[in-house]
Amino acid sequence: MDFDLTEDQQEIKRVARDLLGARSTMARVREAAEARRYDDALWQEIVSLGWPGIAVDERHGGQGLGTVELAVLLEELGYACAATPFLSTAVVAAVLQSAGSDHQRERWLPGLVSGVVRAGVGPAGLVLDGAEAEIVLLIAGDRATLLESFEAEPLETIDPTRRFARVRGDGQVLESDAAARFAVAVAAEVVGVCQRALEMTLEYVKERKQFGVPVGSFQAVSHRCAQMLLHTESARSAGYFAAWAADADPERLPEGAALAAAAAATGGREVTASAIQNHGGIGFTWEADVHWLYKRAELDRALLGSSSRHHATLARIAARRLGAAAPA
Repeated sequence: MDFDLTEDQQEIKRVARDLLGARSTMARVREAAEARRYDDALWQEIVSLGWPGIAVDERHGGQGLGTVELAVLLEELGYACAATPFLSTAVVAAVLQSAGSDHQRERWLPGLVSGVVRAGVGPAGLVLDGAEAEIVLLIAGDRATLLESFEAEPLETIDPTRRFARVRGDGQVLESDAAARFAVAVAAEVVGVCQRALEMTLEYVKERKQFGVPVGSFQAVSHRCAQMLLHTESARSAGYFAAWAADADPERLPEGAALAAAAAATGGREVTASAIQNHGGIGFTWEADVHWLYKRAELDRALLGSSSRHHATLARIAARRLGAAAPA
């Protein structure tokens, strides 16, 4: 069995890495963050490539692909720490494709795919892009509610590369796997954040010298880097399993989403905090770029919820499975 990405998925990843490497440099991220705005030029280019509709049927203007392809893009956007509304737009579009009514799909998907309609997503107290949204997907544990009428209050956070809001309103509870799909998407972004933090750290500890030798040769530093790699690969393995399950084995999606969210919530904080630590005296300064990754990981962790909650979900799933397997 081949667990790697297909050739088409690898090509999507390559194109995304090349584009974002050129268009979303850390200098551009810093510029957008300090201006407290999204990178509109980058967003328009992303829309022109059809990325917001990658998991949406072609009849609604999408590309007709799946959750794995969406995860590939989210990983690369996390790697670039891109200042765009992609996560909220693409996730709400994918959820409507999967769990929305025919009326909701006809009303909202063309606008989301084309970038004309803005969407918000997240728990009520921390809705990503909620202030400018026309439609909001509220996440509360395993439940997702679609709001088409709501009140939003802008919210300042430690991550100025994104916009957040508190949202109040009543809407329609989606009975499907919308909350799980949201968790899979955020976890995929965290994988990219971790990978970038790991690479930046390895580059630094190879070049920075103390006592005439690279600091990466010190046992404490090398052990911390090894732990960063472990967290990153754990989050990646769990994340892509969950993305695969979303389309290929939906009955396993709740389990996969909980695994991915737990690994990402833990890994995102551990990897980015270790990156700052391993950068030594400059790691915590405004001039160093690594703090953007830490802030992105912290807000993604807040969107996902605590790893203990996801571990509890996994425990319940395991208990039900054991109960079903027990002899009468």
